[in-house]
Amino acid sequence: MAELLSPLRSAFEFVSNLENSIALRESQYVWSLFEVAHVVSMCLFAGLIIMMDLRLLGIGNMQTPFSQLQRRLFPWQMVGMTLSAITGLVLVFGDPMRFYSNVFFWMKMTLMAIASLNAMAFHYTTYFTVDTWDHKVPPFGAKLAGALGIGLWAFVIVAGRLIPYNWFQ
Repeated sequence: MAELLSPLRSAFEFVSNLENSIALRESQYVWSLFEVAHVVSMCLFAGLIIMMDLRLLGIGNMQTPFSQLQRRLFPWQMVGMTLSAITGLVLVFGDPMRFYSNVFFWMKMTLMAIASLNAMAFHYTTYFTVDTWDHKVPPFGAKLAGALGIGLWAFVIVAGRLIPYNWFQ
């Protein structure tokens, strides 16, 4: 396993020694600005995900057809996700070795991948039948996707919040 992680560790060490990475890591105000921007963009993204997933569960926004809600919220979700991804990448760039050895960082990355697969599975399966349930209570597949979405993204946030407290090192 160590041989598999060696190239990844080398890449993280290389980035850690870059002048810009060091400058970002040592900057009191720029680092803090990116942390705040990351949290705010995650709040935007997570809030909109919760709104859509509650509709999928059949317990929120039931007067609005799902397709209309999705059409309104999805572009803003992508704005929140894009800003969150950019600011997250900047934070990892600024202190890569801190994240490389952090179990909560890797847990967050894994949960984000699973949550993304959940969203893709919904859009490539259940969403194809949205015309039949758009104005009604969603089918089991939609409810499952909504429940998994809320749970997975909640755990992503919890794992991200635990990154500074990596007691496994």
